[in-house]
Parts: sequence; C-alpha cells; structure tokens
Amino acid sequence: MLHDPERHEALQPIAWDEQRARHAIAHIVDDTVRRFSPDALWPMHPRDLDPGDDPHRPATPLYHGAAGVMWAVRYLQATGAAPGAARYDEHFGALIERNRGWLASLRQQDETAAYLMGDTPLLLMAQGERPTPERAERLAGLIEGNLDHPARELMWGSPGTLLATLFLHERFGDERWAEAFRRTAARLWEQLLWSDEHGCHYWTQDMYGRHFSFLDGVHGFVATAGVLIRGRHLLSAGEWAKWERTIANTMEKTATREDGRANWRPMLIGPSERPQGLLMQFCHGAPGFVICLAGFPSPVLDELLVAAGDATWAAGPLTKGSNLCHGTGGNGYAFLKLYERTGQALWLERARTFAMHGLMQTEADERQHGRLRYSLWTGDPGFAIYLWDCIRARSAFPTLDVFYGTSP
Repeated sequence: MLHDPERHEALQPIAWDEQRARHAIAHIVDDTVRRFSPDALWPMHPRDLDPGDDPHRPATPLYHGAAGVMWAVRYLQATGAAPGAARYDEHFGALIERNRGWLASLRQQDETAAYLMGDTPLLLMAQGERPTPERAERLAGLIEGNLDHPARELMWGSPGTLLATLFLHERFGDERWAEAFRRTAARLWEQLLWSDEHGCHYWTQDMYGRHFSFLDGVHGFVATAGVLIRGRHLLSAGEWAKWERTIANTMEKTATREDGRANWRPMLIGPSERPQGLLMQFCHGAPGFVICLAGFPSPVLDELLVAAGDATWAAGPLTKGSNLCHGTGGNGYAFLKLYERTGQALWLERARTFAMHGLMQTEADERQHGRLRYSLWTGDPGFAIYLWDCIRARSAFPTLDVFYGTSP
C-alpha cells in the first residue's frame, strides 16, 4: 500500500472560493500580528508540543517557532497577500540569543548554523533588512563551519546552509556566495555513498544519537537534490551532468510503484515500508519528492513525478491538519508544482481543492482550541502562504523556493 489510510481523511468537495481564501489569509495575518508579544512571542499550540515540553516556553526556530512566524508575516506583506507593514527587525538579536538557549538545552553539538533550527535564517532575515559586512562575515563563517556536519540534510546539516548560499547570492549577487555553494556541493559529492544492493547513491544522517539513510524532503536525499537542482547554474556543465545522473538514478531505483502511482519509503536501508503503508506527506513521501524535484531540467523523471502526484491525490488530505510539513497544505504544493511543470489545469484544480479542505481544517482547529497555530512549517501562517500561491496559481514553497519576498 502506498499510504496509510489512518493518516488521511475523506476529501470534502468544496468549490474553490478565492474571496474566502483571501479572507482567511487576512484573518491569519491580522490575528498573528495581534498575538505577538516581545516577551512571550507567540503561544505554543498543543499540537507543536512534544512530551516534556514546557507549554509556556515559546518556540523560537524558523521551522516551528517565532523566527518562522516573523518570516511568514513579512513575506505575505511583501508579496501583496496582506496589507500592513509589521516589522520585527528590532527583535532579531534577542531572538537569536533565546534560540541559542533552546539549542543548548538539546545537549547536541553546536547547531547554531542549522538552516531550519539555528542562527542562519535569522541572520538571513536581518541581512535582507539591513545588510552589514559584519553579518555577512558571520553568515560566511556559519556556512563554512557547517561543511562537515554529520547530518547531511536540510534541517541541521550542510544542505541547509547550501540553500542559504543560494538565497544570499540571489539577493546580493556576491561571488563569495556562489563559491560557497560550489564548495559545499563538492563536499557533499565527496560524502556520497554507494549501495550495491539498491544500485544507487545516498547519504547517511547522524542525528539525535542515531544513524539514518533518509530519502525524504526534509532529512533526506531528495531535499538535498532539490537545492542542487535550484543552484545548478552555479556549477560547471560537467559537475551538473554528474549530479543530474546521480539524482535521477537514485530517484528511479528507490521508488515504489503500484497501479500507475508512486511513492518512496522514508529510508534506503531498513524496512521497505511501515506495516500500515508508506507515509504520504511532505516530510516523508511522494509530495516532498515532487516538490523537491519539480525543477529537474530533464524530462526523464516526468512520468515518475506525475505518478507521485496521482498517489498524493488518491491518498487524500491528511488528518494532521492544513500545515506544510505533514499536512494538507504541504501535499497541495505538489499539485502546484505539477501545474507549473506540465501546464495541465487538472493540477491547479487539485491544489485548490486541497486548499479548501485545508481551510476547513484550519477553521475547525481554531474553533476547537480557541486560537490559531502560530508556526511556519507546522501551522497557519505557512498554510496562508499556500492559499496565496493557490490564488496566484504559482508555487513558491516557503523558505525552500523563496526566502526574500518579491512583488506579486
């Protein structure tokens, strides 16, 4: 089975309503801005609490905390999705210190360079608002110091800081960031492993005291592939040709196919699937693969990407809500990507159908908890960006495809 039915729910056939989507975006932004406090930041949602977490200690990282909420509000305003000009520049310094305190509590190695969890995204935001040579040096140091991070994945490792170099180069055009991209990509090439059993390359990830061989869209091979695809113009033709063959081969060799549909197991080495079936969400499963591979320049993966999109549609919305990482909005981005890649209106229709179902989930969750879920990757500000992209019929996955807001 390509998905676990227990993790999905029946799709509600709600007609696309742009005005309702715009109203939801405005409500999410207005409420999020209103709920901010310099001391408390934003309240934690019960769904974002792990066992043992202090519910009164606000989350700080880009992934699920205040940094991501600040980014989302600024992005929605910068792209014309919401009026206003809420700015959080003055809070960046204090937030970095608070986030470092949280990182230290994890008792892992120094993780300040982490793209989704560390200093890097906050420094990127600050540099975008008011660039300084000192901050550029700090970012360069974090990127260089993360080259040999043992995770080799997007959240903590060098693929995350590889992505940061792309955003810096796009924003400022400085050759130092292009060179940092090439240096990081070369190191990742050196770190590739080969599986005789599966006939493909892969990376291992050393995280949380364990070793993995993830393939997925946050911790795995395809997330890193997505960054390399996006930045291929900074590589030589020969370098990219090697990456192109490697990425295509690993994706084809690791896919699980069934009745014209496709999905991927979470890890290369280990159980081929969970007893209930494979996962079907951005962070583990076909939606993340479509999102990360949608910019692949060769048509060799086209059939596989469409098969993955069909599997995502067949599985239906996720029970975990409308969020991006493991919810309905994140899966919907796969349809937006396929719409851009194929030009077929079917995919935009599917994306907007998921958007309306996700909107229903967001409204139900707010009624149940009496508040929104203030998080970029796991909450409502991220879903608001998905709604905005459904309105625009564009696909710019937050903080993966875009970091610095542009005009609509």
